[in-house]
Amino acid sequence: MKNKLGIFIVCVFCQFAIGQNNSRKSLHGQVLNDFLTIESGYVMNINANVRTFIGAGGLFDIMAKPKDTLLFSGLAFQSKKYVLTEKDCAEVLFKIKLDLVNNQLKEVVVHKELKVKSLDGNSQKYVDMQYVDDQQSTAKNTAMYSDQTIKYGMDFVRIFKDVKKLLRKKDGVEETVISDIAFSEYAKDNFQPEFFTKTLELKPDEVELFLMYCSNDPESKRYLGPDDKFQLIEFMINKNKDFKKAELTQK
Repeated sequence: MKNKLGIFIVCVFCQFAIGQNNSRKSLHGQVLNDFLTIESGYVMNINANVRTFIGAGGLFDIMAKPKDTLLFSGLAFQSKKYVLTEKDCAEVLFKIKLDLVNNQLKEVVVHKELKVKSLDGNSQKYVDMQYVDDQQSTAKNTAMYSDQTIKYGMDFVRIFKDVKKLLRKKDGVEETVISDIAFSEYAKDNFQPEFFTKTLELKPDEVELFLMYCSNDPESKRYLGPDDKFQLIEFMINKNKDFKKAELTQK
């Protein structure tokens, strides 16, 4: 009797597991832009831990179900995070519009000589200024190996505020979107490209997707202070292990 009960429980568990896997169906989708045909990039389903290529005509196929979070990333367009609805999954062809890369936004966000207008009597303009070394300055140690960071890397809080001001001009921009962009720009501004391509062994067109993947984790916002560089490096190395485990499907 006990053996039969055990077999019954195992069967029920297997059916439940199979049902969970089968709940995701192939989502046929297309990324669009008003001015350019998008024919390259990645789509990643964070919940299913799978990703796929964007092919000719902006078409892609990926396993998904309602409430799954998709990440869209490519060299030609701005990265985007989107949560699927019941209606999206019911579409014969799910379509999503993406914006082209905004170079003007990038220059404002990451420019190291970003000037912030201040009121009369405010000392912030002096804090923002960069000074050359003099006899009283601490000597710069050129003998020690670089920790992959860029000199005069920007403060995340300042980046966040400036990105927020820019994006507020556009309707429908959510706070999470602003936060994702700010993290991505902060990481690219404070780490050399070699850190992503050599240390993390990412392809150049995977970097933006990886940073979006990191920013989706609330823990990423904990390591953005000037003294948190090593913790941020460790965080990205660990996230990279999970990122590499994501199954890459072909069309």
